[in-house]
Amino acid sequence: MATLKDIRTRITSIKSTQQVTKAMKMVSAAKLRRAQDAAIQARPYAAKLKEMLGSLSTRVDTSLNPLLSARDEVKSVLVVLITSDRGLCGAFNANIIKLANKIVTEEYGGLHREGKVELLCAGTRGYDFFRKRGFSFEKAYPGVFQNLHFTIAKEIAEYASEKYLKGEVDKVIVVYNEFKSVLAPTLKSEVLLPISPEQEEEEEKGRGSSSDYIYEPSPAAIVDVLVPKHLNTQLWGMMLESNAAEHAARMTAMDSATENAKELLRVLNISYNRARQAAITTELSEIVAGADALQGE
Repeated sequence: MATLKDIRTRITSIKSTQQVTKAMKMVSAAKLRRAQDAAIQARPYAAKLKEMLGSLSTRVDTSLNPLLSARDEVKSVLVVLITSDRGLCGAFNANIIKLANKIVTEEYGGLHREGKVELLCAGTRGYDFFRKRGFSFEKAYPGVFQNLHFTIAKEIAEYASEKYLKGEVDKVIVVYNEFKSVLAPTLKSEVLLPISPEQEEEEEKGRGSSSDYIYEPSPAAIVDVLVPKHLNTQLWGMMLESNAAEHAARMTAMDSATENAKELLRVLNISYNRARQAAITTELSEIVAGADALQGE
């Protein structure tokens, strides 16, 4: 049975931990607001760019750009995994790593055993997990969220495009957490390459099949400009979504930890009071027994 000193020590320790978790929750809440605003502000531009590319792909030959052409057979895959750099955010990293591991070892298990699946990790947690399990990386970005910048997303998109154009990979998949609400992120697995832009069917019906455009300087030149912008923007948006989802997950986890500490303190205080009352009762009983013994003499 724990002594009064042990219980007091544990109560002091839990109070200190509770102060830390409460402070971390407030910090994550402040960071979440900025990260959420950045993710939301990036969505309209990315959506409009995707819409323009989809509309253009219905009017021009998609073979003008190899990144728009799907391969007949997928012989090699590049998986881009976006995780956080820090922990203490609940199951945020565990869930996305589990999904990425399933894609690598199960969905493309045959290619993985042949060494035809390459993994690119943006974020320390995913990098550490797969590095410890013997995965080799041609390129990795641990610590990227310490100073998140658009140039990182652009560099990753250019690397994936170069691999695809050289024929070293036939498909590029991005696995990340999409920010939907503070309560829980949404696990996402999207094909970055080849690009398959969504066609605006309603828009096409409204225009009619006879509409045509004059492209300056040329359709190929326009596609060559839009495709890299689209890739950079899509990947940047995914990283912003993951960043916002991380802060939301950490804020929720720290809030739960603070509430758990509060409940644990309540239980420990009850135990402390009971132990203290028992000690007082025992002491009184000893005093009474001593007094009776003196009177008996």
